[in-house]
Amino acid sequence: MLFVSVPPQHRPPVDAPTVGVVALAVVAVSSSAPLIAFAAAPALAIAFWRNLLSVGVLGPFALARRRAEFRALTVGAGRREGWYCVLSGVALAAHFATWMPSVRLTSVAAATALVATQPVWQGLIARGQGRRLPMAVWAGIGVSVGGAALASGADFGVSGPAFVGDLLALAGGMFAAVYTALGERARNTVSTTTYTTVCYGMCALVLLGVCLVGGVRLGGWDAGTWLAILALVGGAQLLGHSMFNYALRRIPATTVSVLILLEAPGAALIAWAWLGQLPRATALPGLALLLVGVVVVVLGGARAGRRVVPTPLPADATPLAERPPA
Repeated sequence: MLFVSVPPQHRPPVDAPTVGVVALAVVAVSSSAPLIAFAAAPALAIAFWRNLLSVGVLGPFALARRRAEFRALTVGAGRREGWYCVLSGVALAAHFATWMPSVRLTSVAAATALVATQPVWQGLIARGQGRRLPMAVWAGIGVSVGGAALASGADFGVSGPAFVGDLLALAGGMFAAVYTALGERARNTVSTTTYTTVCYGMCALVLLGVCLVGGVRLGGWDAGTWLAILALVGGAQLLGHSMFNYALRRIPATTVSVLILLEAPGAALIAWAWLGQLPRATALPGLALLLVGVVVVVLGGARAGRRVVPTPLPADATPLAERPPA
């Protein structure tokens, strides 16, 4: 599969609202792991409901305000962007379906460390798209991933189930990178609301099929679990994933993938304050490395962006919402 990236010279500059949106997204996604740990429900069922309920919130607004854009995704040149939205939802479902079960087969630490390899796969996808990442960005990715592994105290298992869990977590990181790369391409022309509605809807549909085939229970839980799911919808999904999708219009997918790693210290703080889970002894130096790596990637990407001479947008880069009907 070939991903066509947003060229740096065609990407709008990062502004103050985008920085605020990314900060809000990091805080929101940090609540995901503690809420999943608190909820007494299967992980795949939680993933299904958080996507379905998000579509229930976004769908009516999107259909009322973006009906022409939805139609544009099904005809002519817009059909390609429509496929990017659909395939992004499939990749997101694959991420949930591989990473969440991995936590039950291997240790949480190993699963967290392996899924944190997402920026590495993101960099390889960018390289396959023909983009040359500066050495500083690659160095920052390496430091960030190493810091995430150290902070989680990764202890990879050698048993059969643990090995399968490790492979599933690694696949989860790869699918997360594919999801972000497809989202970056779709967000070049598609609004955030339309993109997230299609993406989350397709993700919920795929996860529903997985749950039905696997016999995963989709209801019958206590009120506390449903409140945790609603909190996931409002926080990690709508304010987390959706805000990162918004930022993809101005920030490269590789940088976004590294910024998502900041979820690790945020989740650790929430789990410590709420669930009483004390961080490991190696957490602080690991988190320090993670932050250093994030800074290196952001600064390295910014320097590379400044070296690109801006050029006018081509005629076929007109946003779908502004294109005349076919």
